[in-house]
Amino acid sequence: MAPVVSRRTIELAGLAVPLIELTGSADGPLLTVIAGVHGCEYASMAGVRRWCRDLAGRDLRGRVRAVPVLNLPAFRSRAPFVVPEDGKNLNRCFPGVANGTLAERLAYDTFHQLIAGSDAYIDAHCGDIVEALQPFALYESGPAESRARDLANAYGLPYVIRQEAGPERAVAGTSSGAAAEAGIPAITAEAGGCGLVEEQAVAMHVAGLNRVLQVLGMADGQQGAAPSPTYLGRFLWLRCERAGWWEPVVTAGQHLTAGQLIGTVGTLDGAEVQETIKAPADCVVIFLTSSPAVSDDGLLIGLGAD
Repeated sequence: MAPVVSRRTIELAGLAVPLIELTGSADGPLLTVIAGVHGCEYASMAGVRRWCRDLAGRDLRGRVRAVPVLNLPAFRSRAPFVVPEDGKNLNRCFPGVANGTLAERLAYDTFHQLIAGSDAYIDAHCGDIVEALQPFALYESGPAESRARDLANAYGLPYVIRQEAGPERAVAGTSSGAAAEAGIPAITAEAGGCGLVEEQAVAMHVAGLNRVLQVLGMADGQQGAAPSPTYLGRFLWLRCERAGWWEPVVTAGQHLTAGQLIGTVGTLDGAEVQETIKAPADCVVIFLTSSPAVSDDGLLIGLGAD
């Protein structure tokens, strides 16, 4: 029997955010899926939208809550990475602040109204407008990490990164990290890049979400078995010191050896190389900034190692 489908909006930090709820004919887990935490990551949004449409005609056990576009201000203004009203990266603000800025309040309401109480959580992403990306899934250490690793494996992306919780981690304040700290099996799943809606990336998200349903026992098999990923134990983010013209000589997915040239940051007139960026270890390029324009302390590249 097809699930009961409800399409409505939910008020989060004063925003009317679209919410799709699908209730199966039998008891089962509650899976929450959110896309559009960053407003220009369109492939993941398209994947969640398509998956929900397809799921409406399938047998389902348990319940799915899905938000195809969370960061409405960034989506509507085509602003990469940040919430335009306060300039903050929403995915560095979880679990949020009840009386904070818009990004902090949106993170707070999203966590408490949607993520908390879930049996599993997927944060669907892709490379933003100026970000080329190699598909990967990330999960965090913690009480639910074994189940989170199962979800990451099921998503079927080429790389799976385990991030150790604590001050040394590459990225903090994420929705999946906040979920992990609350004991909820959670992953960040990334496929697609440069703000493009490419069919291969959209299909990766649809297939990954379907495999997650199978692992959770919420739906019968519709996808084949996930390919075995490469596991990585460190996520290394490299930044420049000063603003300038970023010129990488590597591509997303490329394997590097320690000391290998990654790129340079030069002056805008082309007269001087300010910084030479090299691989700090044997690694693979997970994402890189595809725009030449970088600011002081600008993020250049993300590398997976070990």
